[in-house]
Amino acid sequence: MRHAEGVTVQATVYLAERVWTLDAARPRAQALAVRDGRLLAVGTREEAEAAAGPTARRVDLGAATVVPGLVDAHAHIHGLGRSLTTVRLEKAGSVDEAIRRLTEAPASSFQGDWLLGRGWDQNAWPGGAFPGHKELDARFPSTPVFLTRVDHHAAWVNGEALRRAGITRDTPDPEGGRILKDAHGEPTGVLVDNAMDVVAAAMPPPSWAQLETRLRAALTRCAQVGLTGVHDAGMEWDAFRVLQAWDAAGTLPLRVYAMAAGQGDARHAYLEQGPWQGRMLAMRSVKFLADGALGSRGAALHDDYCDEPGQQGLLLLPPEELASRAQAFMSRGFQVCIHAIGDRANTLVLDVLLRGAEATGTQSLRHRVEHAQILRREDILRLGAAGLVASVQPTHATSDMPWAESRLGRERLKGAYAWRSLRDAGAHLALGSDFPIENPDVLAGLYAARTRQDAAGWPEAGWMPEERLTAREALEGFTTGPAWASFDDARRGRLALGMDADFVALSEDPLEGPASALVKAQVLATVVAGAEVYRASSLA
Repeated sequence: MRHAEGVTVQATVYLAERVWTLDAARPRAQALAVRDGRLLAVGTREEAEAAAGPTARRVDLGAATVVPGLVDAHAHIHGLGRSLTTVRLEKAGSVDEAIRRLTEAPASSFQGDWLLGRGWDQNAWPGGAFPGHKELDARFPSTPVFLTRVDHHAAWVNGEALRRAGITRDTPDPEGGRILKDAHGEPTGVLVDNAMDVVAAAMPPPSWAQLETRLRAALTRCAQVGLTGVHDAGMEWDAFRVLQAWDAAGTLPLRVYAMAAGQGDARHAYLEQGPWQGRMLAMRSVKFLADGALGSRGAALHDDYCDEPGQQGLLLLPPEELASRAQAFMSRGFQVCIHAIGDRANTLVLDVLLRGAEATGTQSLRHRVEHAQILRREDILRLGAAGLVASVQPTHATSDMPWAESRLGRERLKGAYAWRSLRDAGAHLALGSDFPIENPDVLAGLYAARTRQDAAGWPEAGWMPEERLTAREALEGFTTGPAWASFDDARRGRLALGMDADFVALSEDPLEGPASALVKAQVLATVVAGAEVYRASSLA
């Protein structure tokens, strides 16, 4: 916010039982003084009040613990907004339950005349088999239905959607995708990875008003769970333009570090525009996808899936095309971020990033491997030695642990979800959730990073506990890690004099308190650039 020359801006003093600064010069404090979006003082109550002056507003947070602003380093804002406003299929225990929810769809679930939903997971259904279009056709014979899987790497559609997309028994698999077919060669209604795009292309785009509704819902939810910023992993052009307009008007409530969507045609517009920096919105990175997801067997593996012999997953772009696109964006000054789940995809992505950075002289652009989920030991060492960013999601491990071994076998698990190994090898860890694939709850991410357990405390010793992070490392993963990964480390990630006033007040101490307390912990306040974007009703 700009202020007229000569006008004194009122300062605010925040008092708390403890303030963890992550600043080596002063790790712990009791108070913060804030003015015009920056920190005037970090120290004792007396120091903060002296810096703020006698007219300062005072906010007493009581027994709360204040930490630097929490940032989700890999998420999808529009996707979260769409999931909050369309049919939610998370935790549906069967096909019948999913269809029942569809019959109760609110009006916001329609894009044009298409019915949208997300979150189904066949692994949670009896038998674990993929669904088909016939179950949907019985209830929705003429309304096209498009339902994305929980990992967003598969879609379940009905016969009308297949018809509008022109998909028949004679339609070949697109490169980097699979149209699942039955024993008679007929499409089942499940599309994996790039095959989803064939149907999505037949759908009308969301309106500007619809985009605004979705984005507003998502950002509100992010503030409620304690996020002061989000790294958006592959932003569509129209959504970016909405956020640009809000940023120009001063109404964008959170910081958004947007990665250009490099997979589709929008990449040309982003290349032409080049890196862009606003007040709360930045676009200086690009996101590509090398492969699919483990749950839908689209993650690209060096060897066969243990539970589907002959299947090794999918590469979503030919290697030479991925390398060409990456170098084009590197040459334009963009940080390159590439989704890699399977070990074959991670090997490819490391080749692309390391060779591309050398060819373009852009090693300083802090290139990133998004997910870095399953790696061979030699690739863990290679990623670390290069000092790349490993952008990982702790709750992916705790969601996948019931079935990951059936996909990979025990030997390959040794390099899966290997946060400790990556960090020890020299990688820069930036933690996120990948919402809406997982919930945006950052406290759940802190808990999973420390325990590798579900909310009930299973397994008792943690899943592959040797890969756990310490409490400080977990907190750094959501603060200093994302700040470094977005070139904001001089301004954010810590609480120190002159830095941006981004911080969060929590009901539990994430450093010295037990990890189990994070399961029921509450966010009491979220402050971005000195403005309270969320305050819990329990906070007087």
